[in-house]
Amino acid sequence: MSKVDILLVEDDPGDVLMTREALEAHATASTLHVVGDGEAALAFLRNEAGFAEAPRPDLVLLDLNLPRKDGHEVLAEVRGDEALRTIPVVVLTTSSAEEDVMRSYALNANAHVTKPRDYEAFISKVQAIDEFFGKVANLPLQGRSRD
Repeated sequence: MSKVDILLVEDDPGDVLMTREALEAHATASTLHVVGDGEAALAFLRNEAGFAEAPRPDLVLLDLNLPRKDGHEVLAEVRGDEALRTIPVVVLTTSSAEEDVMRSYALNANAHVTKPRDYEAFISKVQAIDEFFGKVANLPLQGRSRD
């Protein structure tokens, strides 16, 4: 795939900045789009409420602790929506609690990744996710042609 559109659903500006830095430093053609709450994530994905021109992301990086609608609620709606359910979703969160991990997978997340507190480790994990979904995995075309 030549260009991967990533939707980051994250309300922490520091985590947004680190994710952006990780992707910019990585040798892929990923484009990062950011929304700060669960309701905005669903509007982006459905091209509603100011997101009419938003691209369909190839990957969603989803925090769990979000305002307005938490990450598990967003994930449940995405997986329950026939038009969205094929979009890969990686839960990227500070929580490593077993109940959060189990719930993420029960809701069909593609992965649950705990955010490291260390800057270099955070960068490394985001780049590994980008590498896998940008270069290794075959993603659904979702109306695009494969380059």
